[in-house]
Amino acid sequence: MESIPYAQATGTLEKMLEKIKTASVPEKFSSDFVSSVLGMKGGTPRSTIPFIKKMGFVSDDGTPTERYKEFRNPNASEKAIADAMREVYSSLFSANEYIYNSEIDELKGIVLQVTGLDKSSTPFRKIISTFLALNKLADFKSKSYSPQVEFSEEEKSISIKAEKSKPEVKESINLSYTINLNLPATTDIEVFNAVFKSLKEHLLDN
Repeated sequence: MESIPYAQATGTLEKMLEKIKTASVPEKFSSDFVSSVLGMKGGTPRSTIPFIKKMGFVSDDGTPTERYKEFRNPNASEKAIADAMREVYSSLFSANEYIYNSEIDELKGIVLQVTGLDKSSTPFRKIISTFLALNKLADFKSKSYSPQVEFSEEEKSISIKAEKSKPEVKESINLSYTINLNLPATTDIEVFNAVFKSLKEHLLDN
């Protein structure tokens, strides 16, 4: 049976996620950072750190990941949560790819099916509550965030000048002719001069 991670306290998880949005990105997401910077002291916040790692927000060595930084972007935070849920609950999404739209009874049924847990057990209840807490923060239909790139007037001017400076390529057609002459049988040099003079005047000079 599949083992699904969960937060010890969903209220603490939600509070921590909110504080992550406003606090500066640390070099290491540690218990010291959680207590000193996020202002969340005690055992429950410390026990939430492993789940933050499971969400792909923090690497095993405590370094915040790109998803952590994406989550702090108001335009991309809901997508970051959705991506995290697809990883944390991959077995649930395998059972129903639209699990995020499921009614509570359907969600519970799939969790029971995948985990084999007793529905009265603490892990089962915490899996359900954690899923629901994250699901209300996620947007599974959002597209990837694409930042808009702004160019200065100087950069725009350089771009326009570069376009204008492109050399124009003109196409031309080259024609060649082959002329066969049947010269009269004569030794008179004047005849040849007359023939070549006529060629020059009527063909070569045009």
